[in-house]
Amino acid sequence: MLSTAVARMPSEVLLEGAFVKLVPLDAEAHADAFYAEIQGHDDLWRYLPDGPPADAAAFKALLHKKANLADPYFLSILDKNSGSPLGIAALMRIEPIHRVIEVGNILFSPRLQRTAHATDAMFLMAKHAFEDLGYRRYEWKCNALNAPSRSAALRFGFSFEGIFRQHMIVKGENRDTAWFSMLDTEWPASRSAFEQWLRADNFDADGKQKRSLASFRA
Repeated sequence: MLSTAVARMPSEVLLEGAFVKLVPLDAEAHADAFYAEIQGHDDLWRYLPDGPPADAAAFKALLHKKANLADPYFLSILDKNSGSPLGIAALMRIEPIHRVIEVGNILFSPRLQRTAHATDAMFLMAKHAFEDLGYRRYEWKCNALNAPSRSAALRFGFSFEGIFRQHMIVKGENRDTAWFSMLDTEWPASRSAFEQWLRADNFDADGKQKRSLASFRA
């Protein structure tokens, strides 16, 4: 018999890792600097349900809307040293009774993509979902055409579960959705891999990894 415990809804929190800090999205504090990071990179919005915004004012208004939501619950990803905003991501499709939660609505600036900071952010969100909030299933879903997102899910330790065909209509186009998951029973091994990969001695003087994240899981 499974425990009848109910997982917690995400709420105001500070998550601090080796490279980044995660805080609740604050449009007034983060919008202007984050917009400067992503301005002119409309391709970042290709697979998101909204955007790209027309200008800085529209972007701030969009972040205000997102910041007021409980599900999705948005977090800002800040550089640990400078405090500058580098990205946002959300915990969403939250089912406390079944203890299922998804990470999504990920918007990484070019400066954040494919960096240790990005991996650190995903580690902190998974750790928070499993260890602080008490979820037993952590999901990652993306457009099946979004090859970088699918590769990222596998790199982070999610298991591919299949394609839901004609799952959604997004921006007037069909979306087949690739589903991935990580379970609470798998989390200890994934956590160990993240922690070892993020250690300072896994990076050379130029900041390049010495061993891959997958190698630590193996």
